[in-house]
Amino acid sequence: MTAQAAIATEPIPAEFLGYWKRVDTPGVRRARRICRTVLRFDPIPAEDKVMAFAHGYYDADPVAEAFVDDVYQSRGPQEGRRLLDQAITHGIDSVPDAPESMRRLFAEFETAPPWLDPAQVEQGAALFRRYGPAVFSFAGVETLLGYTESSIVKPLALTGGYAGDSALNRFMETARFWIDVSEPGGLDAGGPGRATAMRVRVMHVFIRRHIADHAEWRPEEWGVPISQSDALITLMSSSLTPGLAMHLMGYRTSRREIETLMHYWRYIGHLLGVQPRWYPETVVEGLQLSTVFLLKCARTAGADGVELVQSYPRAFTPKTGTPWRKRFRDEVNYRAQLGYTRYFLPGRFYRKYDLPNPWPWALHPLLQAPGNLVVDTLRRHVPAVERHQDRYARWRRETWWRNEMGDKESKFAPAEQLRR
Repeated sequence: MTAQAAIATEPIPAEFLGYWKRVDTPGVRRARRICRTVLRFDPIPAEDKVMAFAHGYYDADPVAEAFVDDVYQSRGPQEGRRLLDQAITHGIDSVPDAPESMRRLFAEFETAPPWLDPAQVEQGAALFRRYGPAVFSFAGVETLLGYTESSIVKPLALTGGYAGDSALNRFMETARFWIDVSEPGGLDAGGPGRATAMRVRVMHVFIRRHIADHAEWRPEEWGVPISQSDALITLMSSSLTPGLAMHLMGYRTSRREIETLMHYWRYIGHLLGVQPRWYPETVVEGLQLSTVFLLKCARTAGADGVELVQSYPRAFTPKTGTPWRKRFRDEVNYRAQLGYTRYFLPGRFYRKYDLPNPWPWALHPLLQAPGNLVVDTLRRHVPAVERHQDRYARWRRETWWRNEMGDKESKFAPAEQLRR
């Protein structure tokens, strides 16, 4: 199917159309031949999957949006928040006058999808936990590569969430979400991760509406803000990509384990309202989706993207006036973040954005690899090692989070006003 024929049935963002131009270039054709010969799979998926991904840029979250209309808009934000918290804590039946849209939202939230395997979700959470806070640093760095795309950057730039002085708080709020959803029991009924997922889902509705009405948002080029397709890429960035990339730090994540991580994050996505037309279930399918995303990238984010990239390492800069013990920990953490940033980013990208000198801390992730390799090998054969690895990783990430945030609690609330 040609791009023109596809547009005749459902809309496709203008920036996505570059995919069909790039996929037929000599370099891509040559890479496909090599991949088919060496790796035994085609890095380009079937055209119907490409189309599902392309059309998904206009898919939002109608179930959560109907709830916001019926509750937050008609009864006010304070009452909406109160009812949401009550239903999360005590169940939807504790809200006697809940509108049908709210019951439909919680029915979807509380009903296990037919594809769900609870054992894989539990194992996926454990696999994600064992990376400790290192996976948070990797995820933060990985996000910088997406800051070339306007559909990803514009909502963040307009809300100011990951720009300027607010970058650290927003990143640490995201890290709190990662911790909550991966703690043992975090996704069970009443678990902190499950509760956070619902709050984030509703928060996204408000952000989507603020951005969609803004003069700088161009739906014909990017689709809807926080679309199903951009959210799908985020799920892959939390499962497939770290499963592969953390091998560089000594972790021995197998192909089967990566697919377990993908299943685990698919369920988190379901709770967040991310229910795309196509979700990759295997490593091969995940790599195919990643290839489509890379080929469709238009790299038009401009100054907004530059600001977001440069704000990330600067967010960890130690603050003046803190006690010397904390100042010392902050100095070490700042340099460690620079090390992770350079270790996982291509050198050309790092230099292009004029990021701070990372040396010698760029070797920090590499120096951890031998120890991680030994422990991760032993955990496969010695249950006691696996238990100790889990406890230590959980302690490390909680300590890391508290060092930055102290006694603060994450709010998961949308910005009251846009930056411009």
